[in-house]
Amino acid sequence: MVIKMKQEEVERSIIKTYRKDIWRNFTKAITEYDLIKENDKIAVCISGGKDSFLLAKCMQEIKKHRRINFELEFIVMDPGYDKSSIKKIEKNAKLIGVPIKIYHSKIFESLTSMKPKSPCYMCARMRRGHLYNYAKELGCNKIALGHHFNDVIETILMGILYNGEIVSMLPKIKSKNFLGLELIRPLYLVRESAIINWTKYNELEFINCSCPLKKEDSKRYEIKMLIKKLKENNKFVEYNLFKSVENININQVMGYIKDNKRYNYYDNYK
Repeated sequence: MVIKMKQEEVERSIIKTYRKDIWRNFTKAITEYDLIKENDKIAVCISGGKDSFLLAKCMQEIKKHRRINFELEFIVMDPGYDKSSIKKIEKNAKLIGVPIKIYHSKIFESLTSMKPKSPCYMCARMRRGHLYNYAKELGCNKIALGHHFNDVIETILMGILYNGEIVSMLPKIKSKNFLGLELIRPLYLVRESAIINWTKYNELEFINCSCPLKKEDSKRYEIKMLIKKLKENNKFVEYNLFKSVENININQVMGYIKDNKRYNYYDNYK
């Protein structure tokens, strides 16, 4: 009875209390980027954190209210969490009503032995491969990840400052290695601050990143702090970063890459 009441509170908070900051932006992304179609079978990927659990609840809610037919699978890819983290994920899933399937792997163990220069990148890549494989086994044609608005703008700035390129985290992308599978990001327009507020409002405690690399040592954390600092003097910094990759003027950039082919401003200069 208590669990049922908690589940209803969580669901109601998404639709009512955070209707403007979460639900509207979630449904806007679904519609604007055409993320869900008739007869889709979507693997909603849950890491155990606040973002992926909110995604799971939003996907459940839109299934209730959507007029098209689609199926959902809720999968947890365990990269090597300790037992307490797994128990907490299972407890939260039961508490808020998400029927999860746990898939175990040894990614953390592999990373420890590999000692890659970019552990975050390698970890994400390895996780993605496992998720695609498991989703395919379940007969899914899409996987949904919990990346949000702030993940998008941080990726843009990281690309510029650390890789010397302008790239974005796209709302959907077809897999090149797993034919027939597509990745979607339904929280694309939802800001992290809204997710944090939703978590606190419902008095929920999710696991944090269990990666051996401390967040203070990561490049993404540096970028997050930089954006926070810049926002102190310009409240539009986040929005401008987001829109920057929609407003690239090809006539005013030195070069760009399309379909693996490089183009230069002076190629057609007269």
